[in-house]
Amino acid sequence: MKFLFLVRHAKSSWNDAAMADFDRPLNARGIRDAAEMGRRLLVRVSNIDAFVCSPAQRARTTAEKFSETFGKDKNEIVFEKGLYLAPESFFNQLICKFDNHLHSVALFSHNPGITYFANTLTTAIQTDNIPTSGIFAVKALTDNWEHFLTAEKEFLFYDYPKRER
Repeated sequence: MKFLFLVRHAKSSWNDAAMADFDRPLNARGIRDAAEMGRRLLVRVSNIDAFVCSPAQRARTTAEKFSETFGKDKNEIVFEKGLYLAPESFFNQLICKFDNHLHSVALFSHNPGITYFANTLTTAIQTDNIPTSGIFAVKALTDNWEHFLTAEKEFLFYDYPKRER
């Protein structure tokens, strides 16, 4: 089985209107939410084999907070430039290339692509918007990432900072 955790980057700062979108850092709420959601994920899952992330600053910092919570070195995060504002189709292309020794992958990216992609994975739940720091989790009944797209999937959970627990 393969486990995929889609994570939208945490809340970013808009303090500097002249700053390029790619370079926007997290704001104070985003830093808190990323740490909190990393802890919530750790309660549900004891290990993540790989953290794959958009190189945009807000996604990078979100992934670093999660990897820190899981006791991983932030230098192990894999940055994939195609995840920056990726369309839904890019996620499929990327996932099918994951190494099969990886059983669980957390993938950090942006809206709207991450929400569109999440909605293709299950009919158990559909969402108009994965909020910042939101996590959408599925299990694919396959041992081969190449078959992820066509494999039967089980919806595991959908969590975000303002969701009541």
